[in-house]
Amino acid sequence: MSAKARYRTAPEPMRGMPPGIPYIVANEGAERYSFYGMRAILVIFMTKFLMNAQGELDVMTDEQAKTWFHGFVTAVYFFPILGAIISDAFLGKYRTIMTLSIVYCLGHLTLAIDDTRAGLALGLGLIAVGSGGIKPCVSAHVGDQFGRTNSHLLPKVFGWFYFSINVGALASILFAEPLLHRFGASVAFGVPGVLMAIATFAFWMGRNTFVHVPPGGVAFLRELFSREGLKALAKLFIIYAFIAMFWALFDQQGSAWVLQAARMDRRFGIEWDPSQAQWLNPALVLLFIPLFNRVVYPVFDRFWPLTPLRKISMGLFLTVFAFVLPAWVEARLDAGESVNISWQLGGYILITAAEILVSITALEFSYTQAPKKMKSLVMGAFLMSVSIGNLFTAGVNYFIQNPDGTSKLEGPSYYLFFAGAMAVTAILFVPVAVWYKEQAYIQDEAPSESPQ
Repeated sequence: MSAKARYRTAPEPMRGMPPGIPYIVANEGAERYSFYGMRAILVIFMTKFLMNAQGELDVMTDEQAKTWFHGFVTAVYFFPILGAIISDAFLGKYRTIMTLSIVYCLGHLTLAIDDTRAGLALGLGLIAVGSGGIKPCVSAHVGDQFGRTNSHLLPKVFGWFYFSINVGALASILFAEPLLHRFGASVAFGVPGVLMAIATFAFWMGRNTFVHVPPGGVAFLRELFSREGLKALAKLFIIYAFIAMFWALFDQQGSAWVLQAARMDRRFGIEWDPSQAQWLNPALVLLFIPLFNRVVYPVFDRFWPLTPLRKISMGLFLTVFAFVLPAWVEARLDAGESVNISWQLGGYILITAAEILVSITALEFSYTQAPKKMKSLVMGAFLMSVSIGNLFTAGVNYFIQNPDGTSKLEGPSYYLFFAGAMAVTAILFVPVAVWYKEQAYIQDEAPSESPQ
């Protein structure tokens, strides 16, 4: 039986939430547990647990680990372009997600059974292809479930989507490092693999409730290279170039901030592992999403209407201060003072508020501003900004290494360098936000075929 006969290919007119949304949200929560559960312990694993083929410790320096970490994140957010092209032109979103989810599971399996550098490289490579490839398809698949009648619910559903991401991230960060210390790398990397298998099953369960927008084929290429398609991409790429610097700072929660936490007094109620401070970000996201939607945005809208680009601009400026605070902490640590890990809370509050303003806004903005047959491709381009940002961070960490193992950007100067780069980016973004003219593209509604 053909996919066309079995599945609906256009959203039905309805005022409420589409029936496939719970399956997508469940899939995203479990998938994010698998990704962040692995990512949370990656730097600790590379600096304390990595082995060679003879079963001896073969750990990395801090700078090497940060270079590998941000190189991996760069790859994860490079492959969305590949997944988007496969999805929009050839397989469609559902089949692309299912196929690459299997590759994703194999990556987790590799990390669980091989704790050498070769196993690390292969496992991270498979995860980068799988995780990166499905990213633009899942978020675009969310938007495809909506037509014009219920398109007003898109901001709410993307908020729920982001909420599920952080539920999974919060749970994984709290348990990942204790699993690593108590049971070793096999269990610590194996549990995320099990969650990815559950995520894949949850998505498969929803197949008959989804709207399956067919791949565009030649029509995709025609729209891509049309004047309107190229114009839309060019405008969005300018926005993404600025957002890339946000990601260069944001993703250092998993590298530089973890290494800083390892030098701090981690007694706060209990003794926290260095990577566990990262739980603050998803926990604060869960708090901030309703707070911003119900309080912050309505208050601002009374005096100064918050367009998507104004929100992003505010987030970029907040990110500057999110890196000034850890620079101050680093200065105190270098002076020999004992600094409690609670001081990282301020940085997490600022970077999370910036994330709400930049990331969630850009996610919805990317979908609505993308031409109809280019939804996954534009989502992939947005995610490419994460790759570019992390490539910048990896490059900085590579070039600041001295032959004797020291760094050209020691202590607070490291954080102040990134804060300065972010400040310049935020200032330059202001005229771009004023210049940009928005144009929304929402999927057309049509009577759908009943599943058979």
